[in-house]
Amino acid sequence: MTRTARRSIFSRIVAMAILLSGVLVAGLWLVTDQTIRATLNASARDAVDVDLAGLVDIHASGGRAELARRIEDRLMIRPADGSLPHYMLADARGARIAGDITAWPALDAGVSESGVIRIGKATQAFARATRLGPDLKLVVAHEAADGQPLLTRIALVFAAGGVVFAIAIGLFGYSAGSHLKHRIDSINRAFRNPDAKPIRKLADGARTDEIDELAGHAAASLARLRDLMEAYRDTSDQVAHEIRTPVMHLDRRLVKLLAANPDAATAEALVGARAEIRHLVGTLESLLDIAASKARRGDRTGLKPVDLSAMVSAICELYADSSEESGHSFVWDIAPEVHIEGEEAQLGRLVTNLLDNAFKYVPAGGSVTVTLTAGPVLTIADDGPGVPPDDRSRIFDAFYRSGNVDQRQPGSGLGLALARAIAERHGLTLGLVDSACGACFEVKMGAQ
Repeated sequence: MTRTARRSIFSRIVAMAILLSGVLVAGLWLVTDQTIRATLNASARDAVDVDLAGLVDIHASGGRAELARRIEDRLMIRPADGSLPHYMLADARGARIAGDITAWPALDAGVSESGVIRIGKATQAFARATRLGPDLKLVVAHEAADGQPLLTRIALVFAAGGVVFAIAIGLFGYSAGSHLKHRIDSINRAFRNPDAKPIRKLADGARTDEIDELAGHAAASLARLRDLMEAYRDTSDQVAHEIRTPVMHLDRRLVKLLAANPDAATAEALVGARAEIRHLVGTLESLLDIAASKARRGDRTGLKPVDLSAMVSAICELYADSSEESGHSFVWDIAPEVHIEGEEAQLGRLVTNLLDNAFKYVPAGGSVTVTLTAGPVLTIADDGPGVPPDDRSRIFDAFYRSGNVDQRQPGSGLGLALARAIAERHGLTLGLVDSACGACFEVKMGAQ
């Protein structure tokens, strides 16, 4: 039986931790980058205010000519940090007297307005304008220092640190997750194979954290479940023995009475009594099998690989002879190499119960078809009377028999109930699917 591939929760936790660490490092880098850019811009604004205050003092002490000379001197100096200054000394009409700014920017000198202006085609700088007199105004602008080399280095540091941080988180997560996964796997192994050794190993472990506490609870639950199953099997065997033994004694007494050559009416009554006894024993065994299969639903203990193709083919070969005698057309199409984990005897009983049900209710001359494909998917279809819509939800109930069949047919209404219980014990689904005529039962992998 193939199992669905699954990812470990621990690998997902480690992956999420690495992703989260990457997001956090990227967020921290973004905050740092924006902070540095804001700091550089603030430095440019502060430089403008300091520079402007100095030039205002020069004008107050030396006049217009001295101010123009000092502006030209400052334009000759290139700051080491790359924050180039720009100036414009203009008259009241905005005509340039000194400086490298060719046109008066959209700043009101009367209120010492500040803002970002464009110099040339692409250069932007922070500027402030002020009025020095009725016919004289000044604008000072500074480009922000070239922080790109610093920002690039910081980005590289964060990238390298982020990689190292992610690797460290991954290694730590893998180490911690592997240890935790090993502890969880020990609990899962105990559930998959609930014998004494794994349960005892879980129960004897130290109780240091929540996982150990979970392991202890799991061990206690499995031990109780094992005890309940053993008690159930013991009780079932005892009940079966206590009922079967006197019934079989009664059957042997009836055999002795038949051996005494009673009259025809008495012999017929004795034969009928023996048939009722066999029916009672069969019903008892079916009920016990149904209860045992339901109690072991989901329990993988004792399941072994079964060649379903070979098993179903062998059963069909056995039914081929009886189908000729009963006048039925019986065909089968079995895909090779279809395997499943299960109990071969129980799976065989599931198939024979479905075939018995088909041959019992399909009139002579009808047909029964068996199909097995990979999956596995087993289909048993017939062209008999089918199942009325009102009975579809109840035909798998114990002792229920559909109203459109001859109620005098032998049976107790347990065949389909047992077949479904066996299917569920093996993780299979048994259901009635739509068909053009008759009944079509399908057994496939998956929960109902």
